[in-house]
Amino acid sequence: MSRDKTGAAKTGYRPMRVLGLMSGTSADGIDVAAVVISGAPPELSTRIERHHHQPFPAFLRERILHMAEGRAITSAELSELNFLIGRQLAGAALEACKKWRLAKRDVDLIGSHGQTIFHQGSAARFAGKMRIASTLQIGDISIIAQRTGITTIGDFRPADMAAGGQGAPLVPFVDYLLYRDAARGRVALNIGGIANVTVIAAGAEPGRVFAFDTGPGNMIVDAIVNRITHGKETFDRDAKIALTGQTIGDLLARLMSDPYLRKKPPKSAGREQFGREYADELIAWGKRHRARPADLVRTATMFTSLSVADAFRRFIAPRVKVDELIVAGGGARNPLMIAQLAAALPDIEIVSAEHLGVPAEAKEAFAFAVLAYETYHRRTNNLPSATGANRAVILGKIAYGS
Repeated sequence: MSRDKTGAAKTGYRPMRVLGLMSGTSADGIDVAAVVISGAPPELSTRIERHHHQPFPAFLRERILHMAEGRAITSAELSELNFLIGRQLAGAALEACKKWRLAKRDVDLIGSHGQTIFHQGSAARFAGKMRIASTLQIGDISIIAQRTGITTIGDFRPADMAAGGQGAPLVPFVDYLLYRDAARGRVALNIGGIANVTVIAAGAEPGRVFAFDTGPGNMIVDAIVNRITHGKETFDRDAKIALTGQTIGDLLARLMSDPYLRKKPPKSAGREQFGREYADELIAWGKRHRARPADLVRTATMFTSLSVADAFRRFIAPRVKVDELIVAGGGARNPLMIAQLAAALPDIEIVSAEHLGVPAEAKEAFAFAVLAYETYHRRTNNLPSATGANRAVILGKIAYGS
């Protein structure tokens, strides 16, 4: 993405300040990124100004996970949670502006991913009859627009699915703009609740870029840590628990035989594959075999790293020479995950997204700011080679601020 010496876009579009809002599958809270954007692809200029994280209240995170894990709820609860998360997203945006001493009039647009509670990218049978793929992100954008007074764009995934895609991953559109390089093959890896990759060959055109979810990111580790600490911890900070444990070889081999790893891209994953039920099975296995809790955490951590490496071996290395792996997401802060990745991929340089201008924890919020900017300008912003869609489409819906 390029700028002239003053930082203005070369194409003449006026700069816009966009807030990107992201709540991931871990449901730990909301990331807010303030991004100044101008121009148009491929000469799109971006500059991330600030990042803010606002945790969800414990009761709300519990209800989100309850719903996302497929447990029974009423239609009233779904409706109420949709509006309540909208309030939380709006509140995070307003709190960020207050913290940064940024007037609302200085923000042109909000892009909100919302909170995923269900994602089935591939068609499955409904009521034993029709086959349907579907996705649902909640956090109503009208609530955000009205409470902030700022025009808001959200609900990005359905348009891609309506065009035959899996509705995921969407971030590769932004990865390509950020990381394309004439001489170096690059893979952008985001380790959130789920781990996903964007593969960009040296000098690649957009149609040659491909992307997919490799499997679990932090989701299984987080669930086990939450259980063994009785809710006192929600993730393994700095891999402190995993580093006191030992890898359980038999269990790791079983995890690495998961059919999802062998499935060819495009593919997407979520709690439907690696959520609470999956973690419960691992914990039950541990009890049967008298495994120490720290050993389970370490083994799940290894599973994340090795499933990424397995995806390289199966689907990436045969197609693209990779020189650099750019890591973002919460997993980028897990030293054991990164060390294992480095050991498994010895010929590839591993760098943090921060070194290329976007803080690792802000990457997805940043991406949805860029996607919202493109939607606002009525430009297509999915990447069919990544999602499997049959055509490029404009993602999202818009709610105007007051």
